[in-house]
Amino acid sequence: MLSLLAASGATDPIYWQDLGLRPYLFEIGGFQLRFYSLAYLLGILFGYWHLSKMIKAPGSPMAQRHADDLFFYCTLGVILGGRLGYVVFYRPELFGTVDMFKLWEGGMSFHGGVIGVLVAISWVAWRGHLNWLRICDYIAVNVPLAYMLGRLANFVNGELYGRPVEGDFPFAMIFPSDPLQLPRYPSQLFQAGLEGLLLGVILIALFWKTRARYRPGLLVGLFTVGMGVGRFVNEFFREPDAHLANVVVETGLSRGQWLSLPMIAVGLGVLAFALARPAIGGAKAGKPATA
Repeated sequence: MLSLLAASGATDPIYWQDLGLRPYLFEIGGFQLRFYSLAYLLGILFGYWHLSKMIKAPGSPMAQRHADDLFFYCTLGVILGGRLGYVVFYRPELFGTVDMFKLWEGGMSFHGGVIGVLVAISWVAWRGHLNWLRICDYIAVNVPLAYMLGRLANFVNGELYGRPVEGDFPFAMIFPSDPLQLPRYPSQLFQAGLEGLLLGVILIALFWKTRARYRPGLLVGLFTVGMGVGRFVNEFFREPDAHLANVVVETGLSRGQWLSLPMIAVGLGVLAFALARPAIGGAKAGKPATA
């Protein structure tokens, strides 16, 4: 794959099918283990593993039993919130029909998934008498790398490709599912790199190398702003869903960009709140919660 990317010229688009990709890892009979499903599974498992390491560090607001509860409820939040958000934000005509439950046909909303996770955190925090904002900090650190896996799976599937390339772009791609067969931006990789890898590395480094975790709201505020800005920028390269193309024509922004604006505003507010308050200190901050 790398050799094909390196060999491509500014005027020669890359054909996705020449990369030797396929949407599944293996097939047995009629069953396929698809990379998109595998990305969700690996992202959730990574989040659980890393969260379990995080709560062993000084200053943890929760114990392992709370992490176990979060693993279960946040998984439900991602799936149910992601699907319901997709129906409400992008396909309202599906609401109240059997099709709204057909997750295997695709269609998940990142913003809906975030809402689902927030509901899950709220439930665990209320039931365990935990600090809601600090739990959000710990969960936020683990989201970007899981998100990166999902966007890489989109690329492997040849779906959610970008807008047609304007001018010369050395990595323009032609995707087989594109009815127009135009050279397009590989926007899935842009999102995986900016909203996923870069943001994830920054948040993980802040958690382990600084005292950011002692400022409630700082990490989740940075996550919210970073995700919102990253999504807003990347939407300029991502092809809008066909049934929502009119939103861009009528407003100049895509549906994803409109949904990202309140994310950025909320994130900035949380950051201001976190920076205006003194950091947690003393003996209490240095002891993890007990089970």
